[in-house]
Amino acid sequence: MPTAIAVTSPDLVLPPHDRQTPPAVVQPQGTLESSLVGMHALIEQHGYVIVLYPASVPGDITRRLHTVRSVLESDRIALLGVDLPPLGLALLAQQLRQLSVCDFSPGVLASAARLLAHYIYAGALLGSVAKLDRVPVSLKSHAKSWVPGAQFAVLANPRPRLVRLGQEELTGPEFSTRMLVAAGQPPSDWVTATLAPDWNVQGVATVPLPQESVRWWGTSKLAEFAAGLYDVSVLYQLVSSVRREECHWCGLELIGDRCGFCAAPLPPPPELPAAAVRAGTSVRALPPGAT
Repeated sequence: MPTAIAVTSPDLVLPPHDRQTPPAVVQPQGTLESSLVGMHALIEQHGYVIVLYPASVPGDITRRLHTVRSVLESDRIALLGVDLPPLGLALLAQQLRQLSVCDFSPGVLASAARLLAHYIYAGALLGSVAKLDRVPVSLKSHAKSWVPGAQFAVLANPRPRLVRLGQEELTGPEFSTRMLVAAGQPPSDWVTATLAPDWNVQGVATVPLPQESVRWWGTSKLAEFAAGLYDVSVLYQLVSSVRREECHWCGLELIGDRCGFCAAPLPPPPELPAAAVRAGTSVRALPPGAT
């Protein structure tokens, strides 16, 4: 069975692209006993579990997840708090679900989340930025947000940016993407009619607005969007092109600089002997017998 990809809310589960994409598992938010039983069943069935949750969620949710892992005493649970807007996180979970049926080990799959997040363009069209604290907002923009009818286009990832609608443009990805749109109130077709064509997206899908989105963006007057890679062969090539290492703590494979399961950082490369280092020159190995 492929590694299980779990999320903390049902509205973070996007429809699969095809029949090969496994469903995401929603972690129960009831009693601690139900959470323990559910997680234990996932480990028994899949071997490893990767749980994605918004870094912005209340502390009681993260404490519950860490309590479950601690009580089960399992090193097969990866808890990944992701600093993406809710719709962007849902897209990331969908990408990991697509890759879970490939030949990646659980460690590589978990550490790939940080890599894939860099290629997700997540933002929103907002009717107010007065309570937005996830993206830097100038005092001038705060003042303009009180003007009736003012709208702002905000990009939270990968490079935060805020512009007044109609005055500036949001720079989009330079690679082929598919866009997800979750409309709140008031409805607006700017994302689908203007932004999507400007970004040359290969398709647009409308999905329900995640419950966490209103709190994340600080307003209910929004239309959230997320654009990212959608072809599993491209996702596979991206992840497989990164050098793999072995975690010195838990022994799992990883890519990048941190293990997704135990969070241990990759040790720095061993330092060369001080005598071998010469300022401004390259270091070469001495031949056998040389002094």
